[in-house]
Amino acid sequence: MGFKNILLISVLAASLSGCDRQETRSALVLEGKTMGTVWRVSLAGVDPGRQADLQHVIQQQLDDDDQTLSTWKKDSVLSRFNQYQGSDPQPVSADMADIVVEALRIGKKTEGAMDITVGPLVNLWGFGPMKQPTHTPTDAEIAAAKAQTGLQHLHVIQNVEGQWLQKDLPTLYVDLSTMGEGYATDHLARLMEQQGITDYLVSVGGAVLSRGKNASDQPWRVAIQKPTDRENAVEARVDLQGHGISTSGSYRNYYELDGKRISHVIDPATGRPIDHKLVSATVIATTALEADGWDTGLMVLGAERAKALALKEHLAVYLISKQGDGFAHWMSPQFKSFLIDQEDK
Repeated sequence: MGFKNILLISVLAASLSGCDRQETRSALVLEGKTMGTVWRVSLAGVDPGRQADLQHVIQQQLDDDDQTLSTWKKDSVLSRFNQYQGSDPQPVSADMADIVVEALRIGKKTEGAMDITVGPLVNLWGFGPMKQPTHTPTDAEIAAAKAQTGLQHLHVIQNVEGQWLQKDLPTLYVDLSTMGEGYATDHLARLMEQQGITDYLVSVGGAVLSRGKNASDQPWRVAIQKPTDRENAVEARVDLQGHGISTSGSYRNYYELDGKRISHVIDPATGRPIDHKLVSATVIATTALEADGWDTGLMVLGAERAKALALKEHLAVYLISKQGDGFAHWMSPQFKSFLIDQEDK
């Protein structure tokens, strides 16, 4: 689907037990693939005999989500909207309208750093459905792609009769990959509740959300990974307390072009991949969708602007920046309340 690649995952679900205590309830872990990444559902107190049925309904729902939001599938709901060259409002589901409303809200708060219309630039730099470029895009190519972007050209209409998306720029291309994992994760949480399951940890790619307790009757724990290729290198551990968490990072999803490392995170203001020292932004929020939107915007802004915005908006944020041969971290006051290891690392 073009969502954050699995190699970018820097939020890792901890083990079901979360500690050394003996499990007191049944534990069940389901996994699969969706949206170009993987999904994982960890459950406590659920009859293992339900595994096959749950696996089926989860995969079916995520396949439906992919069919709605994918920019890689030409017949998806979003792709059909992108292909439409007119200005008439196009009907969409309430869920899709809600995603765009949230994206526009965060986009405004970040002064355009989180921009779901940046698709032409993402494609130009080779991180969308198109192939990687054989040369560094020219200033003219970047300017042409930028001219096709802008949140001001996208509108959401919602009333008692339904909901619609409307664009006043015929070539506007909406890419929801920056928020798709969070949306799908929240959707999985709703599905678990509908299935009568109250103790779960669900994730799609780098977005995670938990409710209740694990099989050892302890809080679910999530580990934030260090910016390294070692998957088990833990930077910090948190108790989500029923919240969602998402991480955006620039240190894994990249390629080399003309002797330079090209990050998948594109700055809408410059039309180019980011090149600052911030390498990872983790956000905890009420929903995984909100966390997934903020982490991308903060990554684009860079460390100093991200810190200022996190403090202004009272966000729970953990930033990792490159510093010399190592890394430096910063966390907002709101983030500290989620830490399992409370020492100021």
